[in-house]
Amino acid sequence: MNFDSEVDASGLSCPLPILRAKKALSAMDTGQVLRVVATDPGSVKDFEAFARQTGNELLKSETLDEGRFEFYLRRAER
Repeated sequence: MNFDSEVDASGLSCPLPILRAKKALSAMDTGQVLRVVATDPGSVKDFEAFARQTGNELLKSETLDEGRFEFYLRRAER
């Protein structure tokens, strides 16, 4: 999947992956896509809730190898 920006939140615990994603999304334009890689198992539910609460679209949530998780979020309208 194509993306415009990326955040590597590997090794960070909640709420840091969400906070890093929020900061990155705030610098992006409407419709752009952010890729986030995280290792915190709780991030799966956290990113689902974050998308619902903020209006950003969670395009994809996937478990990668070695306990890594990948998320793609589309920036909502400002």
